[in-house]
Amino acid sequence: MTRRSVTSRSHSLLLLVVFALSACSGGTRAEVRGTDGSVGARSAGSGNDGARCEFQGRMDREVQESIGAGALEPSIRRVYRAVGEGEQRRRILICREVDTNLDGTKDLVRHYSDQGEAVEEQADSNYDGEIDTWIRFAKGRVAQVGIDKNRDGKPDETRFYQKGRLSRVQRDSNGDGKPDIWEIYAGRRLERMGIDVDFDGRVDRWNRDEVAARENERAGVDEETDEGGAAGAVPTETSPGND
Repeated sequence: MTRRSVTSRSHSLLLLVVFALSACSGGTRAEVRGTDGSVGARSAGSGNDGARCEFQGRMDREVQESIGAGALEPSIRRVYRAVGEGEQRRRILICREVDTNLDGTKDLVRHYSDQGEAVEEQADSNYDGEIDTWIRFAKGRVAQVGIDKNRDGKPDETRFYQKGRLSRVQRDSNGDGKPDIWEIYAGRRLERMGIDVDFDGRVDRWNRDEVAARENERAGVDEETDEGGAAGAVPTETSPGND
């Protein structure tokens, strides 16, 4: 018997056992798909697997769980919202969560709009049970990424993107909840860095890449153009002589 046949039989047996167990329990039902294409059913996660998708007790939710590569049990969950009635009934993907390190706990969740576009994503990148990364999307592209490095539950580094390219980074280096370092990027290169030395919310010193600045000037790049708006605006220098 080939290795592929053994693997296929193992997944099929697993799905049969899961189906049998779920038939004896209540709760939300989930369709389960194996890596070999087989389909079974089980009770949807009870919430002790770190579930962050909203589906428990919701009659308008349908759940599909998949066995990812290398996993022996479902590690990917997709939650759909059911809309319409009868032949017009359809389902829309609204949430997807994954157990990326296969420890039994979901550590990444992504939410979708009714049009099927990603809206936001949260992740526990160090697997300590707490969310430390927040991602926002705009028109299917990453627009903003927040990272919690000091484990206080709030992002202390935020990266802004324009048309998929990194345009600006702001950091809170002293943990007071306010950014005090700003990095400005142009043409995929760090162009300048502003530092708030006395933590008063204003840039005290700018460190510039003069070579990049000259190249951008020749290319006609406007270093002040910023689609991020006032919410992510960089404080101006305290005086013209601080360059």
